[in-house]
Amino acid sequence: MQVVIVPTPEEVGRIAAAKVAMAVRTRPDAVLGVATGSSPLAIYRELARRAETGQLDFSRVRAFALDEYVGLPLDHPQSYHSVIRHEVVEPLGMRPALVHVPDGAAADLPRACEDYERAIRDAGGVDVQILGIGANGHIGFNEPTSSFASRTRIKTLAPTTRADNARFFESPDDVPTHCLTQGLATILDARQLVLVAQGEAKAEAVARMVEGPVSSMCPGSALQLHPDATVVVDEAAASRLELADYYRYTYDHLPDWQRYDGRDG
Repeated sequence: MQVVIVPTPEEVGRIAAAKVAMAVRTRPDAVLGVATGSSPLAIYRELARRAETGQLDFSRVRAFALDEYVGLPLDHPQSYHSVIRHEVVEPLGMRPALVHVPDGAAADLPRACEDYERAIRDAGGVDVQILGIGANGHIGFNEPTSSFASRTRIKTLAPTTRADNARFFESPDDVPTHCLTQGLATILDARQLVLVAQGEAKAEAVARMVEGPVSSMCPGSALQLHPDATVVVDEAAASRLELADYYRYTYDHLPDWQRYDGRDG
């Protein structure tokens, strides 16, 4: 795992976007894993800027969303079908037919989960999976005690997760209780993982993910098992890392061929 600490939330987005951009330049039909929530927004803004200036072309890029609420109509403004369309597909100029979101409105939810796993496999797997982390350590909607062997499935959202997401709904009671989410094993199958976190509220989860034991109590700690995981955080989110100075040193002394600091565009 490589930990990159930068001064501001905007810089988090720029550095993480540079990592994603490298994959798209290398493979114009790359498969991206896209996350929702506030953490990845700076990534999408930077990628959209590069697309608008002609530096990147997303017209052939394929994407799979991490998760979706169960029970919301697909056109509901807080369904991840809608959120991904407005925050990712349209700004980046992606083809909607190439972007997939779990079907939380399906009549047969277990079958929908199996179909989603199959679609990821048929696409050749995810090249770069974008991730955020919840205050309780969840990635995707894999709440604490999720199995590291888990695949796309239905999950019950933790009360803390529903409370965190209530800001997106008119009332806390409107937040769905269940979701479909890629499992930890599904996420770990991606060739590269890029996780971003900003703010003091994420500091404890970041420290547990990076420096704590690998444990189902902190699902994000699964990134320690991945051969190519990058964690990009701002100073506030890094404030509880014991080895923060070491992470800064290693990033500052990367060989040129490993750099992805975003200064190319």
